[in-house]
Amino acid sequence: MAPFEFATPRSLQQAIALLDPEDPDIRPVGGGTAIMLMMKAGVLRPTRLVSLQDVEPEHSRISIGGNGELQIGGLTRLAALEHSQEVREGWPLLARTLRTLSNVRVRNVATLGGNLAHADPHMDMPPVLSALGASVTVTGPAGERTLPVEELATGYYETVLARNELISKVTVPAQAGRPAAYMKVTTRASHDWPALGVAVVLDMQGERIGNASVIVGAATDRPTRLVDAEAILRGALPDAAT
Repeated sequence: MAPFEFATPRSLQQAIALLDPEDPDIRPVGGGTAIMLMMKAGVLRPTRLVSLQDVEPEHSRISIGGNGELQIGGLTRLAALEHSQEVREGWPLLARTLRTLSNVRVRNVATLGGNLAHADPHMDMPPVLSALGASVTVTGPAGERTLPVEELATGYYETVLARNELISKVTVPAQAGRPAAYMKVTTRASHDWPALGVAVVLDMQGERIGNASVIVGAATDRPTRLVDAEAILRGALPDAAT
């Protein structure tokens, strides 16, 4: 393995300053699960890794906003989300999804921001968060911008993020009793990466479906909305035929 610099900034702004928008060999590291695999495979030979382990703790917090939305710091560990009482009570779709997301070793170190920024299509969280209408706050040298999770990935391992931008927060609207499910097909164990994943969130109007959000992942290069399926569900009864 070629030698590289390992930087340990103490703030998000310091971390951003250590990144270079023109240099793909300088990378931020949250949990490091994806980076280490890429380095072991020889597809990434970094000149500098910028660790996010020691930045302000506010970027690892889980809280409820004034409108009942879930606010998740970009450096929040997946295991922290999995065991959060607020998430279990208010966002059961997230809690259920996390139980079979990779394995406990990965969930203990992987961060939500890193999970989304990596843009591997074989992930569980992007389609689930997209179906829930979640957004990300992206922080860079010019400040912050917000965009839907659904618009983050542009293709295989590609996102709209500049190389000197970081996901600092993920905001998830209240699930508020909306029926929701995530189903995935794996080749072996239930916690394996999905070969196909489908997330569905329904807004009910009485006994009928008002709006439906149906997002497929893994079988496509990025989370993809199934607009025809949503149209079929809209206004329908949630019966066996539908």
